[in-house]
Amino acid sequence: MGAALGMPFSEYGVNMTRGEIKDVILEIIADIDEDADMDGLNPDEPLRDQLDLDSMDFLDIVMELRKRYKLQIPEADYPELATLTSCINYLEPRLKAL
Repeated sequence: MGAALGMPFSEYGVNMTRGEIKDVILEIIADIDEDADMDGLNPDEPLRDQLDLDSMDFLDIVMELRKRYKLQIPEADYPELATLTSCINYLEPRLKAL
């Protein structure tokens, strides 16, 4: 799939591990907020509180996931992306379905 259909994938491909999904999320956040301090990030605390992300930053994260993986994340599901752990839990089955 993927390249044959012109879909951009990260270096991780489709069947990503939880650690790779975490790395992608952190990479996207770092691209959006270069000053974000990822050290000491609590995976169970809201990302917006820890990294001072505003609503536009959050939408940029959602749009980057859409761009990279063709994921449609409905607005009703945005609360599922509140913490790093919840992001991984939400994205893992969806990335495997690609």
